[in-house]
Amino acid sequence: MKKSVLSLSSLSHKYVMALAGLFLMLFLVFHLATNLLMLVGREAFEGAVQFLTVNPLVKAMEYVLFAGFLIHIILGVLIWVHNTRSRPVKYHVPLKTETAAFSRFMIHTGVIIFIFLVIHLINFYFVKLGLTPVPEGAADSHDFFSMAVIKFKNPWYSGFYILSFVFLGFHLYHAFQSAFQSLGLNHDKYFPAIKVIGAIYSIIIFIGFSSIPVYFLFLYPG
Repeated sequence: MKKSVLSLSSLSHKYVMALAGLFLMLFLVFHLATNLLMLVGREAFEGAVQFLTVNPLVKAMEYVLFAGFLIHIILGVLIWVHNTRSRPVKYHVPLKTETAAFSRFMIHTGVIIFIFLVIHLINFYFVKLGLTPVPEGAADSHDFFSMAVIKFKNPWYSGFYILSFVFLGFHLYHAFQSAFQSLGLNHDKYFPAIKVIGAIYSIIIFIGFSSIPVYFLFLYPG
């Protein structure tokens, strides 16, 4: 009885983890769309930021977003601990499949992404909240365009940013497939298409976000 309860708990964790992950993937698309407006110009980006700042629905979604991050992180760690304890002895023959390789390193890429997220929040969101000082060169705590220019003009920060999205791309590639598997949507007929869509999505997220530091580092005239 106890074993069945634990199995049910583990299964429910995976369902919630999958739903939280898909929600965060959707958020990344909207976040990327907003950030890419920086390539259009300050006016376009700041117009979008102004709309998002005053929109009460967006303000409410911030709490949902942070809840999604917390749920995803906590459940990710719990599932990793559960899987590690369930397999205390390492396999004599390492798994060679692509899925196993990505799955094995999900916790590692997750830790790297978490470190990036904390640094990203400190550099931008915490400035807006007044928890960290406004960087020199920015007009105020909401001048995100100038903050982005300052950060991305630094080759070290841009390199770290791009490298973080390399790891995020690998994380997303497996997470996309894993989410559909956890929800039971892994039928042989359409799962190959899910893998392709996951790969395309991961590449778009990586290229899209990475194009921003590349633009400010090499092309921005300011």
